[in-house]
Amino acid sequence: MEKTAIKKRRLKGTVTSAKMQKNVVVRVDRSVMHPKYHKAHTVSTKYKAHDEKGLCHEGDRVVIEACRPISKDKCWRVVERSAKAGKETE
Repeated sequence: MEKTAIKKRRLKGTVTSAKMQKNVVVRVDRSVMHPKYHKAHTVSTKYKAHDEKGLCHEGDRVVIEACRPISKDKCWRVVERSAKAGKETE
């Protein structure tokens, strides 16, 4: 039997908090249709994600991927950083 690569769930979002060590809070927005009025509205969900190198800052656009549970409420990790928010201090 060949091992097939499991496609993991990926989401795009914005970093809202980077105050923890190796952790970031990412807000993911999605558009949902109202069941009665049939009008689209935005729903946002916050996910805690693992940022091993600590490169992400508030306002950065990132892609997060589902992974094994790392802590009680952290089961996502940052895969790539799409856009920087302003200046970066390094």
